[in-house]
Amino acid sequence: MTQIELRGVQKFFGAVQVIKDLNLKISDNEFIVLLGQSGCGKTTTLRAIAGLETIDEGDILIDGKPIQHLKAADRDIAMVFQSFSLYPHMSVYENIAFPLRATRKSKSEIDQEVRSVARTLQISDLLAKKPSALSGGDMQRVAIGRALVRRPKAMLMDEPIGALDAKLREEMRAEIKRLHIKQGSTTIYVTHDQIEAMSLADRIVIMHEGVLQQVGSPDEVYSRPANLFVAQFVGSPVMNVADAAVAETASSVSVTLGGAAAGFEFPQALLSKLNGHAGDQLALGIRPEGVLIRHDAAKGFLPVETQIVEPLGSFDIVDLKVGSKMLRARTKSGFVSGPGERVFARIDPAQAHFFDTASGKSLGVRL
Repeated sequence: MTQIELRGVQKFFGAVQVIKDLNLKISDNEFIVLLGQSGCGKTTTLRAIAGLETIDEGDILIDGKPIQHLKAADRDIAMVFQSFSLYPHMSVYENIAFPLRATRKSKSEIDQEVRSVARTLQISDLLAKKPSALSGGDMQRVAIGRALVRRPKAMLMDEPIGALDAKLREEMRAEIKRLHIKQGSTTIYVTHDQIEAMSLADRIVIMHEGVLQQVGSPDEVYSRPANLFVAQFVGSPVMNVADAAVAETASSVSVTLGGAAAGFEFPQALLSKLNGHAGDQLALGIRPEGVLIRHDAAKGFLPVETQIVEPLGSFDIVDLKVGSKMLRARTKSGFVSGPGERVFARIDPAQAHFFDTASGKSLGVRL
């Protein structure tokens, strides 16, 4: 059992506060991804857990015991960095075995541990080679093996595949996920890459300017963002967000974006769910897949003109001009022939989000 908890953690670099009252519980065997822009505090948080940074206030607990006063070497935590940091004069075998040299294990025990980790990481055939003879992906496998061989209480990873090319990153993502499932270790992984976060995490911790914004499963942070920052940070392309004016009609509710001549139809239940937030401080958010397009007129669909079409292989992203705003829609490949085409669009109410623009918080409207 390895549970990690942060209680009211604060961290300053001079007058700049980089972690602001961070509270987080990480369960045993959980794979947590800290996601955010550069400078948001995610790496500092990771280093504080590892003992490479001190904290100014709060507690860091492992299995219920405070560890912030312990040195990094006494926390029984392994860390993997973006730079491989392998000893160039040592073989792969010697690099992996190095952390065990300081223990009282016998040569046969060390050999058994090294070969076991090598089999897990599928690098048994590389044990005699020097790092200079390895690919980037293999060097990172060796770095992970060196961290794993001690069987630490938790594994911390700071953008471990950020320096690899796209193909290797994809391979290593799958490898890291496979390794986590097999080993079952508590893992905290830092990245600014959404694809890594969505594909690896049990839960994603989204940070912005040192403040925790939302914690949830990949589906939760994508489908139910807590605020405007999360809505526009998670997802590619990002969520469409536009100021919205809401008005009741005879049979429905009209939501007008960007001063457009006409509004999109929504069920009348929207008014009660907005709970009085239908004024000037209201924004509508909709993912590109929630903007529906067709070639012929139909009830609830407004005429719009296509502006830009981005072919992305299995689907296209189409920009639509709605009032003064541009809405991005996801369509099947080739559905729109090109810019300047007249099509008809509507917003799927079931996929719409509403935000208070003053606070940035989601109003939690579900239709």
